[in-house]
Amino acid sequence: MDQKEEYAPVDDGVDLSKHPSGLIPTIQNIVATVNLCCRLDLKAIALGARNAEYNPKRFAAVIIRIRKPRTTALIFASGKMVVTGARSEEDSKMAAKKYSIIIRRLGYPVRFTEFKIQNIVSSCDTKFSIRLEGLVFGHSNYSSYEPELFPGLIYRMVK
Repeated sequence: MDQKEEYAPVDDGVDLSKHPSGLIPTIQNIVATVNLCCRLDLKAIALGARNAEYNPKRFAAVIIRIRKPRTTALIFASGKMVVTGARSEEDSKMAAKKYSIIIRRLGYPVRFTEFKIQNIVSSCDTKFSIRLEGLVFGHSNYSSYEPELFPGLIYRMVK
């Protein structure tokens, strides 16, 4: 097999106008934040909500999990909430709304505001090796690579 055939792009039904490389990243995790616009009694929430855990000596938030979509929320006394684990932006927002409904049903005047996707973690098989040291050298304004701390290169895209 010659080299051109070995690396020929595979037609997987990818819309090449949106993804000219033919490669589509797979979302692994989305982190979003929401402001519920009210102070919260974390102990009362932990006692009143299902699948909730609260240990103020270890962490200053109630941790609640739901199954659909499979996510985890960190709920802080300030009314701020962090939602992690969703695999799509739509699932992230749906999960955040479900958590806000759980809190509202416990008697809090919750308002769902300032929903924002903070981070998307994704992966992609490029079908070739990437020299991470060279990439960070050529894109130092956007990336960081410290293999002693984390084995992957972090690339921060600017709007």
